[in-house]
Amino acid sequence: QVQLVESGGGLVQPGGSLRLSCAASGFTLNSYAVGWFRQAPGKEREGVSCFGYSSTYYADSVRGRFAISRDNAKNTAYLQMNSLKPEDTAVYYCATVPNAYCSTYGINRYYVTIWGQGTQVTVSS
Repeated sequence: QVQLVESGGGLVQPGGSLRLSCAASGFTLNSYAVGWFRQAPGKEREGVSCFGYSSTYYADSVRGRFAISRDNAKNTAYLQMNSLKPEDTAVYYCATVPNAYCSTYGINRYYVTIWGQGTQVTVSS
């Protein structure tokens, strides 16, 4: 079965850290660019980061605090989130897109091929 499964979300205090994982099954993750999106209540789903063959992207709101990576041997991608803020609270989704749709300017959600189910991240004291 072709799927992405996220894990690692939870409740963390402001300034804390979390690492999200995105495990792929049924296909080879490094055949695509992998991205992370988030959606807060009442807001549009936004692209946070992506990692392709030749491009890495971070939204301005997370640059310098988040880091995306991929372990090809484990067929898994990660999003390391540091210095978390209450405004980072959202459901986080990993997704795959063809490499052409992940650039230094962003990730195009309309070309997502596979979505994960999402994991909740709550930043609160």
